[in-house]
Amino acid sequence: MKHWPLKFSPTVSRAACLAFALFAVCMSAAAQVREVASPALERSGQANLTVDRRGRVYLSWIDRTPDNLFTLRFSTRERGGWSKPQTIAEGRGWFVNWADFPSLIVLPDNSLAAHWLVKSGPGTYAYDVTMSRSFDAGRTWSKPFVPHTDGTQTEHGFVSMFPARGGALGAIWLDGREMKEAAEGGHDHGDMTVRYAALARDGRAVEEAVLDRRVCECCQTSAALTTDGPVVVYRDRSDKEIRDISLVRLKRGRWTEPRAVHRDGWEIDACPVNGPSVSTDGRRRVAVAWFTGAGGVARVRAAFSNDQGDTFGAPAEVSAAEPMGRVGVLLLEDGSAVVSWLERGKAGGEVRLRRVRPDGRMSEPITIAASGTARANGVPRMVRAAGGALVFAWVGSSRVLTAELPLDALNF
Repeated sequence: MKHWPLKFSPTVSRAACLAFALFAVCMSAAAQVREVASPALERSGQANLTVDRRGRVYLSWIDRTPDNLFTLRFSTRERGGWSKPQTIAEGRGWFVNWADFPSLIVLPDNSLAAHWLVKSGPGTYAYDVTMSRSFDAGRTWSKPFVPHTDGTQTEHGFVSMFPARGGALGAIWLDGREMKEAAEGGHDHGDMTVRYAALARDGRAVEEAVLDRRVCECCQTSAALTTDGPVVVYRDRSDKEIRDISLVRLKRGRWTEPRAVHRDGWEIDACPVNGPSVSTDGRRRVAVAWFTGAGGVARVRAAFSNDQGDTFGAPAEVSAAEPMGRVGVLLLEDGSAVVSWLERGKAGGEVRLRRVRPDGRMSEPITIAASGTARANGVPRMVRAAGGALVFAWVGSSRVLTAELPLDALNF
């Protein structure tokens, strides 16, 4: 049998090989995703993740009974699974919401701090931030305290916590004390603010500041630490209803004026309920990921800074098709970042992931898990554990779910 010689265009063949290689990497990475049995009960939600300085992972969530007794619990990642859950707090009359969810952090002295939300009045958005501390690894918790002292029955939420100077607990939140609620249950007039407090071990505020006096009303905030101090990102709101992502940071002991991470120019006369995420290397490098609908096109973007957030390069276009947002970002040692988001897929929603470099190069997106796109599905969370595994938490059809992926699966 005669074999005809095959002739390839060098350009086409290289492109085909690259496409095949990327496809193989994508398939290989997706195959390494391992679901880990969740410690959360049926009807659980409001999943969140954090790590301590050694890379130990903490999962927090809310369990609820049919008669609406809410219990905030946490568990730690152990070899092969999650530890037996421990209770932080429980009660009725909590404000439990898919977008404004509790959090837990581990401070440098290994103490724990947690926050959740409790109704303060009959209004739809009348609720307070409530916090508690543990100094014995979560076995017991302090009497709850409220970091804001205005006493108004207005919205206080979307909290980010971090270590502050002098061993204090730092916290930022959206604060609606200057707003009034409309009769139909929405926001009527006045401006939402971003506020900060540094809290002593007993919950007493030792520092307070207003970081921005007019911001988007219900998008998540995010904070991370650089050498100089915390970097805070949130969705801003101009007088012309431009709702792009802004950043403030503590620089030489003073909070900077807000500045845009990137001017998308998204004009929207409503809150998109879709906040940004920030990650740092603990020194000078910063990565921010966010969702925008500017120009009528849904996008997930990521931008990088080498000067603690003073300036950013041009953003990378991370999303591939129909992103819903709800983003997360992790900055890695080599300067690249892992970005997660919720994508509208053929069979509903998907938690997706991509590794992005500051020059705009990126891996093919992979799917971590199927997930709905309803509000009840919440905001997927992502952290990096000791040893390099990425750990994920999200809300499935009826409960909190978790999974792991080795970081080296995303090499490209």
